Amino acid sequence: MSPMLETRQASFARSGESVFAPVDLTLAAGEALIVLGPNGCGKTTLLRMLAGILRPWEGEVVRHCQPAFLGHLPAFKGDLSCRENLAFQRRFHGGEGLDENRALARVGLAGLGLRPARTLSAGQKRRLGLAGLLVAPRSLWLLDEPYASLDDAGCELVDQLLTEHLAGGGAVALSAHQRKPMIEIDLARLELTPPGGAA
Repeated sequence: MSPMLETRQASFARSGESVFAPVDLTLAAGEALIVLGPNGCGKTTLLRMLAGILRPWEGEVVRHCQPAFLGHLPAFKGDLSCRENLAFQRRFHGGEGLDENRALARVGLAGLGLRPARTLSAGQKRRLGLAGLLVAPRSLWLLDEPYASLDDAGCELVDQLLTEHLAGGGAVALSAHQRKPMIEIDLARLELTPPGGAA
C-alpha cells in the first residue's frame, strides 16, 4: 500500500536546540497515528512540520498528497459568517465535499450559517473547524488536539468523523493530551521523547 506521508529522521530545532528526538514514520490509507507526550514536548510542532507549515531542521518529510491541517486554534476570519468561512475554504483548497449548510448540520451547527465566527463559543469554533474538513476534503488529516473544548457529544462527533474518514481510505495523524480516540481501528502510537531519549 502506497504511503501518504513519510518522515525520515525528521526533527525540529529552536535556537539550535532539538525539540524532540528524530522521528521515522509512515502513514498509509486507512491508518491512524496518535502523537502522545506531555505539554511542551513538541506535538503541535511535529504536526505543523508534517503539514509543511514548518521545515524540518534535520531529516525530511515526504508528503505524497496534500494534507488538511486543523490546528489547536481556530483559523477563521471572525467577521465572516460561518457559511462564508466555509465557502472561502472550499474555494481556497478546492475539492468536492459537502456544501456549507450540510457540513454545518453534520457537525451540529445547523442554523448558525449566518452567525459571525467570532461570536461562537470555543466548542462551536472547534466544530466549525471540523466542518472545514468536510467542505474541502483531503485524504490525509493532521489534527492538533481535535477534542479540545468539546463536550461529550462533540468528542463522539470527532470519533464518528475519524471512523468515516479512515473507512473511506483516508489517513489521520492527531495529537491528544487527555481524551483519546474511541474508534475500532487500531491506532499506531508515537510517544515524543526529548533528544537523546531521556524521559
